[in-house]
Amino acid sequence: MRKVLLVFAAVAATVFVASGTAMAITYGKADGDRHPEVGALVGTFGKQTYPYCSGTLISRTVFLTAAHCEPGKKRVTVTFEEKYTASARLHAGTFHASPLYPGASNNPYDIAVVVFDEPVKRIDPARLPTRNRFSDLSKNKSFTSVGYGSQEVKNRPGGHRFRYKDAREYSVGTLNSVTKSYLRISQNPATGNGGTCYGDSGGPNFLGAGASETNVVASTTITGDSYCKSTNVTYRLDTRSARAFLRDYVRLP
Repeated sequence: MRKVLLVFAAVAATVFVASGTAMAITYGKADGDRHPEVGALVGTFGKQTYPYCSGTLISRTVFLTAAHCEPGKKRVTVTFEEKYTASARLHAGTFHASPLYPGASNNPYDIAVVVFDEPVKRIDPARLPTRNRFSDLSKNKSFTSVGYGSQEVKNRPGGHRFRYKDAREYSVGTLNSVTKSYLRISQNPATGNGGTCYGDSGGPNFLGAGASETNVVASTTITGDSYCKSTNVTYRLDTRSARAFLRDYVRLP
């Protein structure tokens, strides 16, 4: 299990650089059993095994994540346990990225699913949004981000340090803007927001927060700023292009 990282391993660079900066939960809270449908892709890199990306169960057999989370092989494993340990239960499946990835900057097609060999039991899948649901969102709409990535970045002698608990956490951010493919969500702690960081890529941003939180996955975390203190750039799931990919794997609302 990772404790503190000053630099990222070469495999992490391969996974994350494709979309700029992959993202982990910052200024958030331990999730416990709040979001059991959120899981982590688990892989072995060098001599370490750990969660490297996040995602969401959207049917009994389909796990939603980001295309840039493909670890160079099609067979992958996922855990839904709140904290990853060596004894965590792993679900095996096949990774399917959008064939259009990587696309243009305004639509990278950075979306993928894992199709499990066996249905996941005792976990209710999250819901997907209807088409164009987020085209006219009001600014400052709240979203709940969930993932297994790095926590707050510490600026220490020798460079910035990213601490990993390998555990599921959540935080709340507010909408900055809507584009054709993205919801840009503030994660600036100076304005009371939290967000995502390295290891949260592919994880969900649920519509709403607190008492108004829903189980609708509005978008998946894709990229952001290097030190995870500004904006969580997320890929909309209500768009025509996202739905065109997803309809091959799940029934859409």
